[in-house]
Amino acid sequence: MSDDFDPTRLTLLLNELRLPALKQIWPAFAERSDKEGWPAARLLTALAEHELAERDRRRIERHLGEAKLLPGKTLENFDFDAVPMISKAQVAALCAGDGWLRHGANLLLLGPTEYAT
Repeated sequence: MSDDFDPTRLTLLLNELRLPALKQIWPAFAERSDKEGWPAARLLTALAEHELAERDRRRIERHLGEAKLLPGKTLENFDFDAVPMISKAQVAALCAGDGWLRHGANLLLLGPTEYAT
């Protein structure tokens, strides 16, 4: 294998592998790695962590877009007094995780649709 490095080829490979975050960040990470003398495994780990974080960010952004939530609708400005059958404490516990999120459990909230707006 040749010691020649072709950054254009690496960019094309990352594109083909569908690693867009790596494609954008690798030059800065490689420069820092060279400067600080990182082992190859540390560089690869840092790049993989960045790619995963970006995928999570994009996934959340996509899901929020698909949910078509109204702008400004947040739990902070939800009028719990208008819907007394919804417990603010229970909703707060759900938002805090309360175990279900960590275990990847499904959460279904059922109720009359007139309160959805």
